[in-house]
Amino acid sequence: MSAIALRGADIRAQARSGLLAGPTCGLAPDYLQANLVVVPEDLAFDFLRFCQRNPKPCPILDVTEPGSWEPRQVAPGADVRTDVPRYRVYRRGALAEEPTDISRLWRKDLVAFLLGCSFSFEAAMQRAGLPVRHLEQRCNVPMFRTNLPCTPVGPFRGPLVVTMRPLTPSQAIEAVVITSRYPQAHGAPVHFGDPGAIGISDLTQPDFGDVVTVRAGEVPVFWACGVTPQAVLMEAKPEFAITHSPGCMFVTDRLAEDVC
Repeated sequence: MSAIALRGADIRAQARSGLLAGPTCGLAPDYLQANLVVVPEDLAFDFLRFCQRNPKPCPILDVTEPGSWEPRQVAPGADVRTDVPRYRVYRRGALAEEPTDISRLWRKDLVAFLLGCSFSFEAAMQRAGLPVRHLEQRCNVPMFRTNLPCTPVGPFRGPLVVTMRPLTPSQAIEAVVITSRYPQAHGAPVHFGDPGAIGISDLTQPDFGDVVTVRAGEVPVFWACGVTPQAVLMEAKPEFAITHSPGCMFVTDRLAEDVC
């Protein structure tokens, strides 16, 4: 089966079986991908409000019932404990481990949030003839912390994290038009041009993901990123939380074009 023909369920099965433990960019490109954040129930309402007040980095696709691992709105029958290629476990804000299965860590008080991902609009960019450099270079998208603060809610506060894709100025304008149709995948860029204006000092030193080439005549274009909650968790320092590993997304059963 070719990569183009893969469904969200196929990618989840690969993750569950251990065949896939890395980034999902470019996989099942027709399907909506999602960031994962799992917090205890006593923090879930504050985190829900945080997402509502910061919809660019945290567009909500689904929220599970406490103790449930099934995201019924976006992938009925799936299991957020096994269907992500790699996870991150945070204890008091510090990264403790990166397992490929969190079943042993699951508790009856945990609530899972699935948040939209910019990988979901990359197929539309490619159809329009726009380059997606990390797919060309077969690596993960570069992600950077910025100096742009999120709107704080309760214990949750911290910087906006962005993804970067290099484009020419004319391509950047076209990308704004295309990606603005995908609000559940972060929508239009938040910035393009001078990275220093948003607190990024060196494009060759991403905080997450991989370095990509910025060619002559191109400018960096930045989109809000669903890794933002991970930066926020590092500052909030909850006793326990789980996320996806950056770039290793939960792939849903929803078609990206259906949520435009």
